[in-house]
Amino acid sequence: MELIQYVPELSACLAADEAIDHEHPLVRDTVADLRSNATDAYTYAAAAYAFVRDAIPHSADSGDMRVAWRASDVLATRNGICHSKSHALAALLRAAGIPTALCYQGLGDENGDPGLVHGLIAVRLPGRDRWDRQDPRGNKPGVDAHFSLDEERLAWPVRAEFNEVDYPVLYAAPHPAVLRGLRSAADRPELWRTLPTAL
Repeated sequence: MELIQYVPELSACLAADEAIDHEHPLVRDTVADLRSNATDAYTYAAAAYAFVRDAIPHSADSGDMRVAWRASDVLATRNGICHSKSHALAALLRAAGIPTALCYQGLGDENGDPGLVHGLIAVRLPGRDRWDRQDPRGNKPGVDAHFSLDEERLAWPVRAEFNEVDYPVLYAAPHPAVLRGLRSAADRPELWRTLPTAL
C-alpha cells in the first residue's frame, strides 16, 4: 500500500498542535528520560514506541473510564485508547525531531460488522525514503504488535473478507472526526458512541 501525505510538507509532521502538544513540559521530560538510553534516532524511536505500548495501558484493557486525548494528558494519566496513545507517541517522536504522522484502519468487530476506526502512526526515520506504520495500542492475548521497520507488526492486519481497510492517508493532525469524538465524550462508554466507524 502506498501511503499518501495529506499535507505534502514533511515539516507538518513535526508540528505541535492541540492534541500532539510536544512542547508541554511533561512530554519534554519524558523525551529526556527516553533519550538517556538511546544511541540514535532508531533506538530512540523503538524506546518511545515500547514506552507508549507497554507503560500506558489501553483503557479498554485496564477498565479506565477516563478519556484522555491530548498527548500530555495521556502521559499524565497513563491512560488512553489507540488514538490517544498514537497522539502521545507522535508527540514523543516529533519532540525528538522525527517526522510522525497519524493514520487509520477501518476494522470490523467480532461479527464482521463495521467497528470503530483504529488509530496508529507512521514514522519517517533518518535515511529512510519511506514511512513505516507502527501500532502502539498495547498487547494482550491475540494482539502482538512490535516496533518494526522490516515488516509491519500491527495489532490487527486488515481482513479483506470482513471488508476491513487500511486508509492510505497520513495526517499531520488528528482526523477531525476522530478528534471530535474524543473531545465530546465524557467517558469511555460515550466515546464508543462518538468515534467514527469510517473515514
